Amino acid sequence: MTATSAETIVRPARARTAADSAGVRRRQGFQHGGWFVAPFLALFALFVVWPLLRGLYLSFTDANISGDSANFIGLDNYREALKDPLMWDALGHSAYFTLLVVPCITVLALLLAMLAHHIERGKWLWRLCFFLPFLLPSTVAANLWQWLFNPGTGMVNHVFGLETPWLTDKSYAMLAVVITTLWWTVGFSFLLYLAALQGIPAHLYEAAKLDGANAWHRILHITLPMLRNITGLVIALQILASLQVFDQAVVIQDFGPGPEDSTRTFVQYTLEQGFTSYRVGYASAISIIFFVLIAAVALARMWLLRNREEGGR
Repeated sequence: MTATSAETIVRPARARTAADSAGVRRRQGFQHGGWFVAPFLALFALFVVWPLLRGLYLSFTDANISGDSANFIGLDNYREALKDPLMWDALGHSAYFTLLVVPCITVLALLLAMLAHHIERGKWLWRLCFFLPFLLPSTVAANLWQWLFNPGTGMVNHVFGLETPWLTDKSYAMLAVVITTLWWTVGFSFLLYLAALQGIPAHLYEAAKLDGANAWHRILHITLPMLRNITGLVIALQILASLQVFDQAVVIQDFGPGPEDSTRTFVQYTLEQGFTSYRVGYASAISIIFFVLIAAVALARMWLLRNREEGGR
């Protein structure tokens, strides 16, 4: 056998040995890593997957909170939900709240982040003031603004010389919830924008200055394009969070639906059906409908992001 023939035989054998060794290392790494992932998977299955499956099952029954045996009723709950005007009103209130909050909080967070990023004196104090409200519990923030919006003793009407019935008039009730939410949650989006601004290379601004670009041109052609991805993230997170609004809307109205039910959100209506009307099966059905809507929004955002990335290549 010649040396060339022997080498031809040995090379595939070495390749197979290397491939087998790599496969063994991957399996061992997966086995070892699996022990670290197992606690998370167990908790995820217990607190997310199981409640979701249980809720899906209950949505096809007439289950109630008393614990009586539930009877299978098929799609009756879903048919009733699609014809329920109160459910659609609650969904409309959540959508209206989302349309008001998302653009306002996105613009406000960006402006505050740019201010905190460029200010020189007391920079840490500004950042703390902008972010601190986000650390408050929702009940504390809602109770604070409930006092501020009080038509008799509240500071809002007193400072601005108004006589606006913020909490008792359906024309202003949702606006009061929006203002409360903006003050309470803008800190999170502010922090995301601030981190993104600090990641923009300084030499881009220096080069633009040398080319004669003014401050507005630098913002328009450098800052905003560099923040495009984080803006998409902020908008997506705010949409998902705003559609699920509950705490502040309920607390600011003393756990009621507001004047003429004007602040009753979808989540609140779901809880009312489950824990006030004791209709767990029906509440599960409208929860599944809401879950599908939220998932559709999230998937649409992912699809738009992927298409934009592919179009930019």
